[in-house]
Amino acid sequence: MGGVISADDPKWIEPFAGLTESQFTRLVALVRRRGGDIQRGRPWRLPLENRVLLVATY
Repeated sequence: MGGVISADDPKWIEPFAGLTESQFTRLVALVRRRGGDIQRGRPWRLPLENRVLLVATY
């Protein structure tokens, strides 16, 4: 596996976050519904999906 870890490529989700692709999709939708994608202040450089993957990996 080479390259940058990104939610754009589903092969990175399960090994790093421990979630299936469908679980990850539901998690992103939940975060979005609860206001995780609201812009306040400085804009995010990463899209929401990659931010959720980063936190889930941590």
